[in-house]
Amino acid sequence: MRRGMGLFLALIMVVLVGCSSSTPAPATSSAGKDPAANTKPIKLGLIIPATGASVEAGRFQKQGAELAVEEINKAGGVNGRPIKLVIEDDQSTNPGAVAALQKLLEDKEIPMIVSSIRSTQIQAMLPTINEAKIPVAIGGTNYGLTHSNSQWVFRFRPHDGMSAKVMVKFVVEELKKTKIAVVHNTDAFGNGGRDMVIEALKPYNLKIVSDQGFNTDEKDFTGVISALKQSGADAMVSYIANSPDLGILAKQMKQQNLNITWVGSPSITGQDGIKLAGDSLNGTYGIADYNADSSPKAKAYQTAYKAKYNNEEPDHYSAWSYDAVTIFAEVMKKNPDLKADALRTALLAIKGFQGAEGEYTFDKNGDGLDHYNIVQNNNNTFKLAKTLHVPRD
Repeated sequence: MRRGMGLFLALIMVVLVGCSSSTPAPATSSAGKDPAANTKPIKLGLIIPATGASVEAGRFQKQGAELAVEEINKAGGVNGRPIKLVIEDDQSTNPGAVAALQKLLEDKEIPMIVSSIRSTQIQAMLPTINEAKIPVAIGGTNYGLTHSNSQWVFRFRPHDGMSAKVMVKFVVEELKKTKIAVVHNTDAFGNGGRDMVIEALKPYNLKIVSDQGFNTDEKDFTGVISALKQSGADAMVSYIANSPDLGILAKQMKQQNLNITWVGSPSITGQDGIKLAGDSLNGTYGIADYNADSSPKAKAYQTAYKAKYNNEEPDHYSAWSYDAVTIFAEVMKKNPDLKADALRTALLAIKGFQGAEGEYTFDKNGDGLDHYNIVQNNNNTFKLAKTLHVPRD
């Protein structure tokens, strides 16, 4: 009886083992991977000035990107995969920007990067970007950044060739000014803007009457202001990158009673610059790639941003990074393998995409926008005067 019971138990074990070995393996995708990998977050690199002179602009840039990520993830992510930002601090310096980029590139799971708004930092990063061969969104407006034969930078703001044409056209044709001075940072952004203004004045047979450059983090603008007074300029065009510089200049101009028509690059409309300048910028004009009244999409972005960030007004520092993340998500949806060449090709194919900053159609150089909004500061709110579209090259 015992022997029979032993044989019976042995038979049962054989049957159980056989059933176990024939149980189907967990399902896999066509690529042979666990389907759970399809819900793995997609890392997106983000380089911002979290420390240093540009920290406030970096805060806006980060918030715009985070709002875009929140909206994308709520809508199902990228083919079911949520986006996760991987943030590095550029320390508001060129070496810091390069180091931040290199650190992000070490993570091979990052298919695309949203980079700096500072032209001089992007210029420093270009060799590394070109070597890495990865799509990088930029907010710097120096003309040469997308005209240097790089295939991997995509600009989400208009370039300085457009801004100079718009500002000069407005100053000469609308405001009827003929004695124009230029005040600018002595970096890639500022010097490039100055050069573009000189070119934009040629069709009007005009030359600048004063060229005043200054180093970033300048604290005393007495020399600049004195030169402007002596030049007899009746209008001033500025290319100022950092909000602290703009705020200090505005305050010192008011203290030293320099009354001059001022038309500034987009930083003159930035919320951080306004906070620093107080009422010293009242009455000035600026060009703005983002303005809430420029389109229904821009207004919707303003509403969403204010709802998320305690009723704070958005500006171009946040709007361009919001658009960059949004468009990057769109091209990743169409290219789920996230291969760099395919993503680059998909970006160049973007036509008529409505973002917070405007309608994006990328050209062969990687420039996405072709317009600027003229606005005037009215007690630190901005009234839209007009939107001007200009040739990209």
